[in-house]
This record gives sequence, C-alpha cells and structure tokens, in this order.
Amino acid sequence: MSQDVKVTNRIMLRKLAVMSVLMFGFGYLLVPLYEKICDVTGINQIVKADEIGNTQVDDSRTIIVEFDSNSRGEHWYLKAIDSKKTVHPGELVEVIYELHNPSEKSVVGQAIPSYGPAYASQYIKKIDCFCFKQQEILAGQTQRLPVMFVIDSSVPDDVHTITLSFTMFEVEGAIVDEKES
Repeated sequence: MSQDVKVTNRIMLRKLAVMSVLMFGFGYLLVPLYEKICDVTGINQIVKADEIGNTQVDDSRTIIVEFDSNSRGEHWYLKAIDSKKTVHPGELVEVIYELHNPSEKSVVGQAIPSYGPAYASQYIKKIDCFCFKQQEILAGQTQRLPVMFVIDSSVPDDVHTITLSFTMFEVEGAIVDEKES
C-alpha cells in the first residue's frame, strides 16, 4: 500500500471513531434529555400530583364528570364505583375505582388517564391518584383505589361534561410478591 492510502485510511478511521463516540454519547444522553424536555414542557406528567391554584368553589356552575375505565390484559377488571358525578368547578372530588383480579396470577399494572374532550386535561387537577404509581394486585384480590381531583375554575363555560378515563396496562417484567392475601 502506498503512503497516501495509509494516511487516508487513518484519517477515515479517526473520523469513524469520533462519530462512534458521538453516537454513543447521544444515545446515552437521550433519556435524561427526554426527561428534562418533559419536565420543562409539562408533557408526560402523569405520575405526580398537580399544583392547585385557585381553590374557590364556583357554585353558579355545574359540570357532569363521567368516569370510564379500560383494562388491557385478561388478569383484571377496573371500574369506577360511581359512573358519574355532578360537581362545581373548584370543588374537591373523590372517586373510588375498583380493581379486581379474578385470575390465579398476581400482576402489576399501571393506569394511564385520558380525558374527553382532550383539552379538559388542563382543567382536571389530580391531587391523589392510583395512576401515580404501579399497582400490584394479587390473585383473587379486589382493591379500592381513590382518585381526588379538582376541576379548575378557569374551565371554559361551554364545557358541561368531562369524561375521566383510566386504562390499566400490565407492567411487563415487574416482580410480583407471591404472598397470599
């Protein structure tokens, strides 16, 4: 091989090594970068309580809140004890969902909230919710899971009904404590 080819190959090898290090560094920093972007923009903030500003109850208005649930998996059933409530904006509301596992297998799940209409999510302020953490449910067990929220008083006047829905997903690979209930 000529000297020019060797020099060209070394330069190319250095460029490729630098690119590999940069790609590895970018991949390594993606998760913290994504988390920071979510913190700044408020996206994907389902696992912590919302901050409550104005706690003044607006008795002049009522909103019907419907409660819905879905279960992704054959190991449990999730449903709200009450299907709907009539509430005033600013009023503290507590709803109980019931999670039942009729199977012989203990599982761990995570609930993800959704809202209808979609823009209503910015007006429902969850103070306490079973969706903030993973739920372990043993075989044959039934759990009562609370949700406490306030509908912000700044909700538009044209909103008369809001649907709060939770979908329960199984957490794959979660370690289940096999104790008896």
